[in-house]
Amino acid sequence: MKQRVQGHLRALENEAVHVFREVAAQFDRPILLFSGGKDSIVMAWLARKAFHPAPIPFPLLHVDTGHNFPETIEFRDRFVAEMEAELVVRYVQDSIDQGRAKEEKGPEASRNALQTVTLLDALRELQVDAALGGARRDEEKARAKERFFSHRDRFGQWDPKNQRPELWSLYNGKKNPGEHFRVFPLSNWTELDIWQYIRHEDLPIPSLYFAHERALVRRNGMLLARTEFIRVLTTDEEVRTRVRFRTIGDATCTGAVESAAGTVDEIIQETSVARVTERGGRSDDKRSEAAMEDRKREGYF
Repeated sequence: MKQRVQGHLRALENEAVHVFREVAAQFDRPILLFSGGKDSIVMAWLARKAFHPAPIPFPLLHVDTGHNFPETIEFRDRFVAEMEAELVVRYVQDSIDQGRAKEEKGPEASRNALQTVTLLDALRELQVDAALGGARRDEEKARAKERFFSHRDRFGQWDPKNQRPELWSLYNGKKNPGEHFRVFPLSNWTELDIWQYIRHEDLPIPSLYFAHERALVRRNGMLLARTEFIRVLTTDEEVRTRVRFRTIGDATCTGAVESAAGTVDEIIQETSVARVTERGGRSDDKRSEAAMEDRKREGYF
């Protein structure tokens, strides 16, 4: 059984490495979007494998909302240093200060959607023609529509009905001036594949993924970390319990799950029997039925 799982992972790894090399061959200024989460960690690791012994031939880009978990930022800087990669950081706060983005108001305000403005500005500034990301088709129905090479117009917008066909492993990166592509080497991976690969490669991950006790607020069925960015409402229930995070994003919209999983093996076991989707704890995906697709059409990752 172990041999069969490893063979499955090796096939996914080979496919992703092939995509990385296709990007290097077809584009002039690619960049790898790096959040410090498990998928972007696997992406950076695969990029290093794809070009070893040479360094990763493009920088990593983090769009920092300013509302991150401190554990994520600490891990990001340490991991990038160990990888000897180049990290570019752009800040949502700068977009707000420049009048390019408008801070949300109200008790459930979040900067998550504002990342789109900062991301598109960064891609234009850096003249990026291919932005590699760790999105997977199993995460969310809008992401299931993405191709490996997903075209964006000169405004950074996505039209899911106007994508190039992908036959076998042939990827079409042809574009007009000002346009770019989003590229998803992990398209065919599942959440369980990611965790099995992390175990197989013994990759480091942020402590937020492991069960730990922390203060939270229970809101609309979600558990949000009690941080300085969360305004506690009279309808919220303040609790302290043992949780972990299945996704790591902006602290204002990333929900925790009650868990006792303290090791990668225990996370794999927990994930294999989970009945709630990975993004089921994200309040940004609950704003409407098509919340993710709407954001992606505007340029969100």
